[in-house]
Amino acid sequence: MASIFSKIVAGEIPCYKIAETEDFMAFLDVFPLAEGHTLVIPKKETDYIFNIDDDNLARLTLFAKKVANAIEKSVPCQRIGIAVIGLEVPHAHIHLIPINHVSDINFSRKKLSFTKEQMTAIALKIRNNFINT
Repeated sequence: MASIFSKIVAGEIPCYKIAETEDFMAFLDVFPLAEGHTLVIPKKETDYIFNIDDDNLARLTLFAKKVANAIEKSVPCQRIGIAVIGLEVPHAHIHLIPINHVSDINFSRKKLSFTKEQMTAIALKIRNNFINT
């Protein structure tokens, strides 16, 4: 059965897309810890990130770096935190989260809620900074 992320890649479920290549995709997390919280995924469904072959894992990381740079230009923060949990969705993914304190990346915190218009505006801002990176 396809993961929710595979359904997003296939266009069956909409997302607030930030960037996309032939092999990778980045989109806003709909249950964010912070404004600009973005998920970076390989398009090929792989449950565990360390089962991705070395070349693709390196390329995924470099893609995530470009996305992180765009987020940092778009959302006021001290850093972009990175987390790979791997339990919540059986499709490898990297969380990129704007942070100012260590506690900002605590996944047990209450998630934020943004309107569709706000999410669209956030995605557009990051996407524009990604293109200009």
